[in-house]
Amino acid sequence: MKFANALSGFLHRAERKHDPARAAAERLARQSAPARELDLILIWSAVGLLLLGLVMVYSASIAIAEGSRFTGYQSHYFLMRHAIFLAVGIGLGLVSFQFPMARWQQLAPVLFVAGVVLLVVVLIPGVGREVNGAQRWLSLGPVNLQPSELMKIFAALYAADYTVRKLDVMGSFMKGFLPMMSVILLVGFLLLREPDFGAFVVITTIAFGVLFLGGVNVRVFILLAVAALIGFVVLIWTSPYRRDRIFGFMDPWQDAFGKGYQLSHSLIAFGRGEWFGVGLGGSVEKLFYLPEAHTDFLLAVIAEELGFVGVAVVVALFALVVQRAFLIGREAIKLERYFSGLVAQGIGLWIGVQSFINMGVNMGLLPTKGLTLPLMSFGGSGIVANCVALGILLRVDWENRQLKRGGRA
Repeated sequence: MKFANALSGFLHRAERKHDPARAAAERLARQSAPARELDLILIWSAVGLLLLGLVMVYSASIAIAEGSRFTGYQSHYFLMRHAIFLAVGIGLGLVSFQFPMARWQQLAPVLFVAGVVLLVVVLIPGVGREVNGAQRWLSLGPVNLQPSELMKIFAALYAADYTVRKLDVMGSFMKGFLPMMSVILLVGFLLLREPDFGAFVVITTIAFGVLFLGGVNVRVFILLAVAALIGFVVLIWTSPYRRDRIFGFMDPWQDAFGKGYQLSHSLIAFGRGEWFGVGLGGSVEKLFYLPEAHTDFLLAVIAEELGFVGVAVVVALFALVVQRAFLIGREAIKLERYFSGLVAQGIGLWIGVQSFINMGVNMGLLPTKGLTLPLMSFGGSGIVANCVALGILLRVDWENRQLKRGGRA
């Protein structure tokens, strides 16, 4: 029977080979088969994070929304606002997808300067809004704008544009590296005045990560890394509240009702969740025990309610988004679209580093910082910036696929 089937297949292939018209028709059909216009793995991973974030923000915020006069004692207050921010973010992401990458490259310096101006404006007394001792927001009626979130996109765009323009002198410290370092130090100074140390770390990583990927001198990069590490240590040691965070991180149980309060309750949430969690909506820590449960410590609520499995799914989805971003960037660079490739990898660095820091903080692996979990935590500026970044990333992917098919980007 096997021999008969093999013989039949051989005769069929031979017949097709001697029929040029039929062979040409089959080739045309294969060529005209609809190819994927976008990376579906990236899209569904991002959609999964956005939707899971919407559900978990609601679950984590019910108690605080019901017990606050600010929210009008409405349990769905944060859910509705997060849903609106998500809709606006998706809309702006679709708009950003419509802009060719060549246009983004033209706008990169202008957007970066605009971001610096916003960072200056937010520090003006009476203009910037102060919350918990930090002046990071601009009040725009019913919503607040956080310029540091927008600056993360602008930094990725500007660093990529700068690297492409200075490609021939990237090996030189004075001509290639020093100008960019000066600009980032200015941004860092403004961020530390707010203060927003977490955003400073992320933006610095994006900018110098893009420079490194763009071919900056390795020895210069190593010296920068050492200098940055020394600088971070000095900043932490000379700031009492940052120093307290370090000590609280090293042993949260030593002062569980003081410096280690937030981390100790986050660890309790992880411990209660075990493998499969206590069930959606069943978290105890979100009931006024764990501060910022719907923003910075959303992962702790996920761990308590969905367990190790839920956290593993979140980590896997972030890993997929970052992996696809670097893959898209590498494809763009192969097609000699260096700006697009570096932007894609810069976005991958942003999402990867910020999600890693947030997860590390929630698990007690890193000191507490005011960084949200990208694509998931409550916060209008963060969600909108993340969605715009995804729109740009998908644009890079779409243009790659058009060029591979012989079309125009």
